[in-house]
Amino acid sequence: MSNNVQGFSFISRALHWVMAVLIVAMLFIGIGMVSTVSERYTTLLTLHRPIGIAIFLLAVLRVINRLTHRPPPLPASLSAPQRVAAHASHLALYALMLAMPLVGWGMQSAGGFPIVLFGQTELPPILPHSPQLYAFLREAHTIGAFALFAVLLLHFAAALYHGLVRRDGVLESMTTGKAQ
Repeated sequence: MSNNVQGFSFISRALHWVMAVLIVAMLFIGIGMVSTVSERYTTLLTLHRPIGIAIFLLAVLRVINRLTHRPPPLPASLSAPQRVAAHASHLALYALMLAMPLVGWGMQSAGGFPIVLFGQTELPPILPHSPQLYAFLREAHTIGAFALFAVLLLHFAAALYHGLVRRDGVLESMTTGKAQ
């Protein structure tokens, strides 16, 4: 079944897939961080911080790219509730891709912990030191991680639904850039 869905640009697809890998890696790194009290925690945190900043910067680029390169239209055969769900899930993904690194950076700032990227490169704190704010943001970061995981699962399920059940070109528009 073809609906003449156009493909995403190469830059859109590259940003999507690089961020997908980074976000999935971050979720696993985060799980590793909260499930250990060994020296691995420091190693994982050393990875977590710069990857989070990279995700934030890529998300900003992605928003700019999305505003300047409109995504292809959804298939005409999609129902109104499916269209609403598609748009809502993308808004949630973009919001979480931007918010999670900022909440993490703010949490670290409030905790008095520097954001070391690589070597001696440190980001400035974005919030004042405050144990109460740190505790609040830590909880917000955890809830955000669960929300991001849930939205990613829905996104993945929808991609498989479009690719394997509907076969409407939506999955191909993000994988190959060409629709059926």
